Amino acid sequence: MTATDAEPLDDDDGLTDADRACVARQLGRPPRGAQEVAHRCPCGQPDVVATRPRLADGTPFPTLYYLTCPRAAAAIGTLEGGGLMREMEARLADDPRLAASYRRAHEAYLADRARLGEVPEIAGVSAGGMPTRVKCLHVLVAHALAAGAGVNPLGDEALAALPEWWQPISCADEVTA
Repeated sequence: MTATDAEPLDDDDGLTDADRACVARQLGRPPRGAQEVAHRCPCGQPDVVATRPRLADGTPFPTLYYLTCPRAAAAIGTLEGGGLMREMEARLADDPRLAASYRRAHEAYLADRARLGEVPEIAGVSAGGMPTRVKCLHVLVAHALAAGAGVNPLGDEALAALPEWWQPISCADEVTA
């Protein structure tokens, strides 16, 4: 068995002690399966971690890009509560170009996750409802932040609809307070 099969990766992650402590404060618990910081907030703190596709306890975990910032998560929750997911899903059903772009985002997500290992139980499964639904804006925004603009069209749209969650005071100031 190789590390790309069912064998869990070791506990050596790419997070610094400070990053690990920050993410633990953000989540209110130690991070599980975090491999590296995938994106940093403009304040410099982690806001997305890349998570291994198999947790240390053997559980398959399809969510590669995991949003950790509670301020960003709260702002995204407001978008979800306002019906943005339903609007996006309706457009996805009616717009073949958007659907094709969203499918490419799904494929990019799978390719990114494959670099951390293959887990047969979640083969072909990405996250956030991709490639045919809009199920979780948190995942889509995390993907947009980690992958950069132009990879996930609906993640990019949700990200553009968010306020500057790191304002009026920096997340870094909040974390160290």
